[in-house]
Order: sequence, then C-alpha cells, then structure tokens
Amino acid sequence: MKLGMIGTGRIAKRALREISFVPDIEEMFIYNPHGKSARQFAESYGLSHWTDSLSELTSKTEAVYIASPHETHYEYARYFLSAGKHVLCEKPMTLSGKQAEELYHLADEKRLVLMEALKTAWCPGFQEIERTATSGIIGEIREVDATFTRLTPTNTRECQDLQYGGSFTEFGSYVLLPILHLLGTGYTAAEFHSVPAANGLDSYTKLFLRYQNQCGVDVAYAEAKTGLSVKSEGQLLISGTKGYILVPSPWWQTRYFEVRFENPNHVEKHYCEFEGDGLRYEFQHFVKQVQYREKEGQKPAQEIGCMGFEKERKIRKETIARADLINKFLLDTGRNLSPFTLAERSG
Repeated sequence: MKLGMIGTGRIAKRALREISFVPDIEEMFIYNPHGKSARQFAESYGLSHWTDSLSELTSKTEAVYIASPHETHYEYARYFLSAGKHVLCEKPMTLSGKQAEELYHLADEKRLVLMEALKTAWCPGFQEIERTATSGIIGEIREVDATFTRLTPTNTRECQDLQYGGSFTEFGSYVLLPILHLLGTGYTAAEFHSVPAANGLDSYTKLFLRYQNQCGVDVAYAEAKTGLSVKSEGQLLISGTKGYILVPSPWWQTRYFEVRFENPNHVEKHYCEFEGDGLRYEFQHFVKQVQYREKEGQKPAQEIGCMGFEKERKIRKETIARADLINKFLLDTGRNLSPFTLAERSG
C-alpha cells in the first residue's frame, strides 16, 4: 500500500514510528498545505516523498491517513473518498453524526474503506475487555465509567483553539468508546457539565448518560470524564449485577485488568499485549480491511468487511453517535462552528 499522510503534527510523528511495524505499508507520502512544513517533516524522518498539492497526493497514493486538525477531517475525507481513495481518519472523524453518515454512504457508493483511527478499539486488551464484559461473568452491565485526563501545557492547540479545542473534543472519543460499545447508542438523556478555563474552553468536563427501557425505567448509566487541567485516575470501571471489571490507568492502553466479585478474595487477573504506542493496531486493521474489500470487491458494498456485517454496522453506529455527542457538546457550549472549506494547494 502507498499511503498518504495528511498533517505533520504530534500524532503524525507517533504514527510514522508505528507504521514502520506494518509491513504492508511500503511507501509514505507526506502532505501539508504549507510546503515548507511538509518538506521539513519528510526530511527529518528520511522520507523522499512530500507535497503541498492535493492532486499530486491523490495521484501517488492508494489510501490516506488524515491527521490534521479536527475541523478539517470531514472535508479531507470527502475529498479523498470522492477521488477513490480508502480513508483512515483521526478521531473525531467528524464533528456531527450527519457528516459521518454522509461519509459512510459515500464510501459504500465508491466501494471503499472508511475507518476512524481510534487505536484503543483495535488493541488486544480492549477486545479482551469486550469479550469478558459480554460473556455474562459480571452479569447485566448497569454502569460504565471512563476517565481520560492529561495535564496539558496551555500553549497547545487543544488549550488555545476557541472553536474546536477543549478537553471533550480532545478526549471525548476515547471515553465514549467503551460506553457506547457496551451499553449501546440508545441512551435517553445526555447531560454535560464543565469547568471552564480562563479563555472559556472546558478544562474539565463530565458527561452523564441515562439508558431506559421501553417503559421508561432506568436500566443503566454511564459517566465520562475528560480533563486538560485537572488530573484524575484514568481508569475504566464496568459495573454488573454479578461483579465488575476494573481497568487501571491508562485503560486506553490496556495491559492489565481485573474481574472482581462480592467475595474480595475472588479476583480474575487478565494480562494483555500492548506494543509500542498502540497505533500499529489501527493501521494493521485498516490494511486488513482494505485488502479484504479489494479481494471481495464483487459483493455488495455493505456486505464486504473482514469483521462481518453486524460488527461493521455496530461500529458505524458508534462512530456516528460519538460525533453526535461531540456536536451536542460544542453547540451546548456556544461554539461558533465556522465551516472549513478545502481548497486545492499547489505550493
């Protein structure tokens, strides 16, 4: 695979190291609309292919990895899907569920792979958590609590971007992953509470979700916490009617978790593989998806996928729901969401 990488920021540097462990990606092409930045990034990592032209990037690649700022994701993804390229897009893939649905429809129409780059979802540890939580060993799941906080310098993008910055747009995709994956997307209420920084961005946010049955009776809850200037225990807690799962910090890089029961002496310990920064797992899965789709290309688009139709459908619903919740948060906090327009650049 010849892969184009859009963006040359912090995540791009980490991704480049991790891609070296994915042998099916044989060539990398670096894109930044500012040619000087693209050239400097490529040269610093010993890469010979860089460009500030979208058309040149399109002509030389089979797929792209979008690692640019949040508000640019939708337009870049739409551009490259329309051009017939598979797309792996950093989280959040879009800033609204409507945009995510549109991109999935376009990908199916073009018979292409579109995948959100949420590394934790593809790590062996998280998949083991899912198998354990849904096995029945802890009974019916009644609550999922997920926390992701990081004390962050105030001169960074996430602390300075008054439209798209803040703790929830930065870390919300992570904390929503286990909640929506285990409890589903059918929540009946969502309440956000935030502590603002001096510039008005959320420095600490708590989201509460309520799940009810058809009779309006509460059946489960979820709590998600994100922070840029508040430090908390970054754990994942899954509470059930027979026991609970405790994943210690950092749960999004799962190497170990415990299943605990009423008897405090009854503890099941699970040790999990987690290599490098974890990004290699999402790239490996993306390549596998692309290879499978190209091999099975004659089938209807919605039936193609190495995970199977039902799992693919579930993951899409969760991606759309995450985007909807992020959109609700941005609107609730009065953000002025100016549309990003993608223009061709040629240096």
